[in-house]
Amino acid sequence: MNKTDNSEHNHMSHDDHTMNHHGHAGHDHGAMIGDFKRRFWVSVFVSVPVLVLSKTIQSFLGIHLEFQGSNYLLLALSTFIFFYGGWPFLTGLVSELRARKPGMMTLIAVAITTAYVFSAATVFGLPGMDFFWELATLIDIMLVGHWIEMKSVMGASNALEELVRLMPAVAHVMHGQEIHDMPLAEVKKEDRLLVRPGEKIPADGEVASGSTSINESMLTGESKPVGKETGSKVVGGSINGSGAIEIIVKKTGDETFLSQIITLVREAQSSKSKTQDLANRAANWLTAIALLGGLATLLVWWLIVGSSFSYALERMVTVMVICCPHALGLAVPLVVAISTAIAAKNGLLIRDRTAFESARNIKAIIFDKTGTLTEGKFGIVKVLRFDNSFASDEELLNYAAALESQSEHPIARAIAAAGKQHLDVTSFNALPGKGAEATVNGRAIKVVSPGYLSEAKLNYPDQDVKPLFDQGHTVIFVLSEGQVASVIALGDQVRTESKVAMERLRGMSIEPMMLTGDNKQVAKAVAAELGIKNYFAEVLPQDKASKVKEVQAKGIAVAMTGDGVNDAPALAQADVGIAIGAGTDVAIETADIILVKNNPNDVIALIELSRATYKKMVQNLWWAAGYNIVAIPLAAGVLSGIGIVLSPAAGAVLMSASTVVVAINAKLLKLNKA
Repeated sequence: MNKTDNSEHNHMSHDDHTMNHHGHAGHDHGAMIGDFKRRFWVSVFVSVPVLVLSKTIQSFLGIHLEFQGSNYLLLALSTFIFFYGGWPFLTGLVSELRARKPGMMTLIAVAITTAYVFSAATVFGLPGMDFFWELATLIDIMLVGHWIEMKSVMGASNALEELVRLMPAVAHVMHGQEIHDMPLAEVKKEDRLLVRPGEKIPADGEVASGSTSINESMLTGESKPVGKETGSKVVGGSINGSGAIEIIVKKTGDETFLSQIITLVREAQSSKSKTQDLANRAANWLTAIALLGGLATLLVWWLIVGSSFSYALERMVTVMVICCPHALGLAVPLVVAISTAIAAKNGLLIRDRTAFESARNIKAIIFDKTGTLTEGKFGIVKVLRFDNSFASDEELLNYAAALESQSEHPIARAIAAAGKQHLDVTSFNALPGKGAEATVNGRAIKVVSPGYLSEAKLNYPDQDVKPLFDQGHTVIFVLSEGQVASVIALGDQVRTESKVAMERLRGMSIEPMMLTGDNKQVAKAVAAELGIKNYFAEVLPQDKASKVKEVQAKGIAVAMTGDGVNDAPALAQADVGIAIGAGTDVAIETADIILVKNNPNDVIALIELSRATYKKMVQNLWWAAGYNIVAIPLAAGVLSGIGIVLSPAAGAVLMSASTVVVAINAKLLKLNKA
């Protein structure tokens, strides 16, 4: 399995791209948007007299406005637009050439420089028509196109900012009975904080007093409020409900859950993407095609077709403008940023982009049983009543729970948790190694082991109980007034959501498998309940990776889903390693993807998001590349014979529009995540 090195930042991010464009790497995205906006409006204002003084526009409008020195005024105004409005593109050209990576800014700068120099030369006597009005409108449209595009990009890739905004600015620190508001950065471990109803939890900690319910949806994707009481863990950034609580800070700064998520999101957004590499190569080829194609267009129209040099030059400029590979450069990075943000907001933390993209091809998923498909804790899995001592299973469990509530044994606690009604218990007596007895609501009740029945020579329907023993369940009996009334089977309960998840996976043509260290009887019973055909039982932790290899040897792309502790070798071996139920511990080094909640359905959400992400990448690449396949011949003038000719300004509109379409299409990925 090829694990991506997250330190290998081969990410052609829009921020990097636009910073190079402007030549001010220290400026933030918002300042750059403002700069493009300001340059656009100033250039538009100055463009009005340029259009009025242009002979082409005057001819079109049927007017004549010429005076002594009007050509020099037109040159002066156009020079201002060229240097002021075109400055981001001119400095971008220098940056790209220094980096030896000519791209969009190179094409735009060459186009506007060619148009300006030729037009200026006509003022001083060179034969031909000037390009001043085309130059002005071209720069105006390129500026507004970048302004609109950057606003779309900023809205599409602000995942980290949204996560940072989850934290409150101040915390209410308690010193005895006094409360002081303190900047969050000054809060220290073991500080006692007051969190009022409706406020955000300032830091990861533990409830010291009070009870409440907390909305953790922005961190885990779980919309249902989670009840918290003394001793419960709370996560910074979650929202307190209706109860005031006091918490003891346990983690601050980079140790907090939210900080770890932000780090993972940043790494995922900057990690290598195979699809992105394809887009980068395509953009480099497109730049070369634009430069060579522009020159070829000029020579063909001027020397072969015999058109005027000014017309041939216009075709060349249009080709270079319309070929700008910005849409290709943004096609993948924007989708990467948005999909990573969606994943993080839904408790799916991506550590390896390549593995995430590979998840769309998964054909088999191996689940660790305990704690993943099952609850990982003792619970009642089956109740059988043998007579009419109790009217219902619920009444039986109420009596058994009332008795067992007096005991601290793990089995007793599991049964006690099933009680829904308070009953009077008297004369409680523990039967060491065998169970307990008491009078419950005036009735003599015993909850005992099979050994007690053997010693007391009490019979029960063996044919009904034997399957429970065969499945590896812990079996206890309930006696009422000395008679065997019922049997209760306990074991690791299968999660309700696991059944739904396995069914959904089969519907996606993905085979679910199970891996467990439990005996074959237990494994068979759980697999049968979940409809899993292939499972591995009695597997030691060190042997789990070999089971993954067995499945991979069949040529199947495999994901391994486990708790990230004893499943580490298997997670590393799988094509995609998924640690499930990480909770607030997201630093699981062997997993490619970490699921915050312990819900197998999140594995499906992950695969669906991977598929939707890849689909968006392909759509964007087809749009960016397909647009050029159609636009380049039009820009070169192949349809000029039937009157279809694109001006440089029209080419700029199409180029800008294609980039905005790519940005908007990437944002629509949000609609694919239910």
